[in-house]
Amino acid sequence: MIRLLIVFLLLGNVALAKCPDYTAAYVGNDKIEGFNRKVFEFNLKLNKYALKPVHILWASVMPQYGIDRIQSVYDNIEYPKRLVSTLIQRDFKASGTETVRFLTNTTLGLGGMFDPAQRLLHIKPVDEDMDQALSALHIKTGGHIVVPALTPTTPRGLAGKVLDAALNPTTYVATPILAIIKAGFTINRTSSVQQMVKLLESNCADPYDIAKKFTHVQSHIKCANLDRREVLETAINKIEQSDTNFVDVNNGVDDGKLLSATDMAKDGDNIVKNYDLNSSKLLADVVLFDYNPQTPVVDAMRTALLDRDDLDSKFWNELSVWNRSFSKRIKTSSVLISPDRAKYSYRFILQKDKSAPLAIIYPSVGEGINSYHSVVFAKMFYDEGYSVLIQGSHFHYDFVKSMQAGYYPGNPYDDADYLKTVTSKIIADLQRKYKITPSEKMFFGTSLGAMNVLFLAEKESVNNTFGKAKFIAVCPPIELKYAISQIDKNMSDWSEENFKDKTSVTVAKILDIYKTNDKSGITYLPFSDSEGKLITSFIMHQKLSDLIFTLENTSRCKCCCDFYKNDISYSDYAKKYLNDNFDKADLHYISDYLKNGKNYKIYHSLDDYLTNSQQLKQLKSYCGKNAVYMSNGSHLGFLYRKEFLEALQNDIKLVQ
Repeated sequence: MIRLLIVFLLLGNVALAKCPDYTAAYVGNDKIEGFNRKVFEFNLKLNKYALKPVHILWASVMPQYGIDRIQSVYDNIEYPKRLVSTLIQRDFKASGTETVRFLTNTTLGLGGMFDPAQRLLHIKPVDEDMDQALSALHIKTGGHIVVPALTPTTPRGLAGKVLDAALNPTTYVATPILAIIKAGFTINRTSSVQQMVKLLESNCADPYDIAKKFTHVQSHIKCANLDRREVLETAINKIEQSDTNFVDVNNGVDDGKLLSATDMAKDGDNIVKNYDLNSSKLLADVVLFDYNPQTPVVDAMRTALLDRDDLDSKFWNELSVWNRSFSKRIKTSSVLISPDRAKYSYRFILQKDKSAPLAIIYPSVGEGINSYHSVVFAKMFYDEGYSVLIQGSHFHYDFVKSMQAGYYPGNPYDDADYLKTVTSKIIADLQRKYKITPSEKMFFGTSLGAMNVLFLAEKESVNNTFGKAKFIAVCPPIELKYAISQIDKNMSDWSEENFKDKTSVTVAKILDIYKTNDKSGITYLPFSDSEGKLITSFIMHQKLSDLIFTLENTSRCKCCCDFYKNDISYSDYAKKYLNDNFDKADLHYISDYLKNGKNYKIYHSLDDYLTNSQQLKQLKSYCGKNAVYMSNGSHLGFLYRKEFLEALQNDIKLVQ
């Protein structure tokens, strides 16, 4: 579940609007939502004040290697539940596999501390439990239920947990020493829940709703055995044969206006130097030779799924007080923006040099201050000698809670003023607390955050308040109304036929990729255009729901099922909250600055599905060399490519 949640949060750079009710599709309506929400809130408080301190202490005593070895032993001990589950399901092949693994790992693996069955014999584990066995016996799930001290589940899932406990040898401990060992196993096993809780609370306005969705999607995947590669491949073939609309369709590239990487390559040089504005074809400035493009929506997912690298190797667990990874070194503070409103939280990391330049990061639509992408680029700036300030998206619920009542984000001209105010107060707060005197500012934004960076740059050219500053924008929408129409159109193109099976197979594919340790050899994502739209529809619907949830001041403790059935689109949002006012929502509105400004850089892709070739040509006419176009990558799908990172590093390099 943690892996699944991380992936969906990382994929927040791509966009769609409406989506079906995921929970109802799997377990029916949430009939006792009021009760469930109260217990869920109780569990969050129980975790915060009782469980989390114990987990932090454990993770600080035990290094990550030790935690992994103990978990491996515990997994080995749980062999009986997997054996019984597979036998009930009449999956005798899996029963044999688990038996061989248990005997091998118990003997050669020193009681299960290591996994020679997989490393030497290449026998992969089978993740089975009694909930899956009950499912095979055609016992219905029942509705969604939350019980104290447990993760969300169903009546069948709860019965499965009881049976799992009955089949677990550690349940039957009698001596004090064995009881202590059992407690250690339990603490070690449950410590991973802290990462999930952190992700939920820091990225979701309503953690209950998102936890409910992920719980039942993942449960269905396990009960259908879609976490097994051979079963998943069979399910994929079945769907593709029964649904002709579910195959790859490269419908985002206009071959009449875009050139291929091969056409653009000249003498092995990635840089195409002869951009011709009068040409009928739009040329790229940087060619990504081995990109192997698919469809624009799928390509936009690559940054999260293929190019993700860990910032630091972690000897200590994320919870440990000894963990000194870059992300853990970033501090969090808050500042009051508007009276009688919540304080606005921000993250920062400062150089020892008080006069070091300050990089300010504005992330993509709906991302909070814990955005992984923001941390990646924060490290890049920090390594170059910058102090770094990370803000959340102005389209994120935390930002809205801190602004005065009546603020509705979405118009970049107005949003830039709010961002300017917030950033100024944060910098003043840092100057007061840490006596910093930044020699210059560097504003960096992606997607909608990039659009705000450019509008802020234009306002600074008229009324300078930040002093010496530079601005870098990656994949900004050029015409916001057009981008919104594309977002909503993509969702309308997606078919809800056979929804439950399609969703499960698509999510299982994501998990399969995420579990791959070495992604360097993967050059193609196994998703059709329809699957890409399915994934991104969920993500962006959740972001929009979180925002409206906050704007409407909906209580997290009340029954909100009707709220989540509201299939509001981004166009609907613009009409209701922004009065459909887009007069100042295009980059054309700041064209004078783009023509004359020297302190900015724009990175874009020729196949970004939130723009079109005419818009890109017009932007190039404004910006000239200040606009750099990638041959592929769609919307932020080139974000971690070496070609882009090297160009960006050159832009931010400090003169020694």
